[in-house]
Amino acid sequence: MDDDSLDFLDEDDDQAAPLRAWKILIVDDDPDIHDVTKLALTGLEFNGRGLEFLHAYSGAEAREMIAGQPDIALVLLDVVMESDHAGLDVVEYVRNELGNQFIRIILRTGQPGQAPEIDVITRYDINDYKHKTELTRQRLFTTIYTGLSAYRDLMALDANRRGLEKVIDASAHIFELQSLERFAQGVIEQLCALLFLEDDAVMLHASGMAAADCEPALRILAGSGRFESLVGSDAAQALDADTLARIHKAREEGRLIFQSHQIAAVQSAPTDHSNFVIYLESDAPLEASAQRLVEMFCRNVSIAWRNLRAPQSANKTAD
Repeated sequence: MDDDSLDFLDEDDDQAAPLRAWKILIVDDDPDIHDVTKLALTGLEFNGRGLEFLHAYSGAEAREMIAGQPDIALVLLDVVMESDHAGLDVVEYVRNELGNQFIRIILRTGQPGQAPEIDVITRYDINDYKHKTELTRQRLFTTIYTGLSAYRDLMALDANRRGLEKVIDASAHIFELQSLERFAQGVIEQLCALLFLEDDAVMLHASGMAAADCEPALRILAGSGRFESLVGSDAAQALDADTLARIHKAREEGRLIFQSHQIAAVQSAPTDHSNFVIYLESDAPLEASAQRLVEMFCRNVSIAWRNLRAPQSANKTAD
């Protein structure tokens, strides 16, 4: 199944969905519309994620729900409910008062004369306008597919923007750290913060470590998760074979090794031929889109590492 597939899940498949479901809000004062829509879409998944249905039966209820759950991806919104323009009032509230430009809004009306299509499209920031009578099952699939695809892409762009901001903030932090151990711990913490941008990142299990050449061994300077108890140890003695293999590969090739659940990066300091190694692993898959951010961050780590090592190298030469 490719990334953009929209397929039915096997009803008796009891495996848990790997990622959170897309939240779809159905807003309509007719309970039958809720039932029919949910029945038509139940069992669908997009981009490896299923659908979670939320329900509102008035414009006021929809405004409250959207304000309380900003991660709603798409809303199927009736126009005429407690008033002839209740749905349009919801659009104005979401776009102008909440400032939510990400949620995809699909207007559905059973009374097109109440809200002429051309007038609505030109005056309101909506993403589609459908008459209920034309929304066959297949067209509803297409509408959901298009809306979720756009929402995903907008969220990815925003995550990249926030990621770049975090690179700047994290880089400023590590440049302030003056001891090897504090520097190493700070790099791990900032790298985790950079990679896991979602609000529920605290629920993810991640472990990381940083080590440096301390002749004659590669010594672990800092660690988190399963590596925390190994601080101060010789990496060759303390780490398992798979972890060592990834670290050695990064050291030998002098580049970032990026896999689905692991990152290994080596920061060389040519002035004294030492290495600073970063290794991170997580139960959650590390998105490939994060690689560019990690590379930018690691370049700054390399500069900070050289700056931190330079005074120590000078002191050794003086001695």
